[in-house]
Amino acid sequence: REPAMLYKRIVKEMPRILMIYDIDMPLEEAKAAVRNHFYKHKDIKDYRVQEMLVEQGYFSLETTMLQHKQKAHLMHFLEGYTVPMEADRKRLSPDASIDEQFARN
Repeated sequence: REPAMLYKRIVKEMPRILMIYDIDMPLEEAKAAVRNHFYKHKDIKDYRVQEMLVEQGYFSLETTMLQHKQKAHLMHFLEGYTVPMEADRKRLSPDASIDEQFARN
């Protein structure tokens, strides 16, 4: 019952969160991402663990609404891991020469 109340609370605040953080994502897609996070933990039967996850959820919602998070934190939560621009850099082998290391390509 507690997880359901938390889920309803998050879904209720989702339009405001998307507006505050200027996230260009359809509301239904954001709700689906939240739903997937809840389904990820559906098999947990230990009441203590469930209670801890619910408390973490409320804390996360509160810090989000107080704007203590950055947009990147929410994007990671909603979309998962995204490849940062730094990952597109040229990869060097361990035996690369000094010229290759400082090349600007």
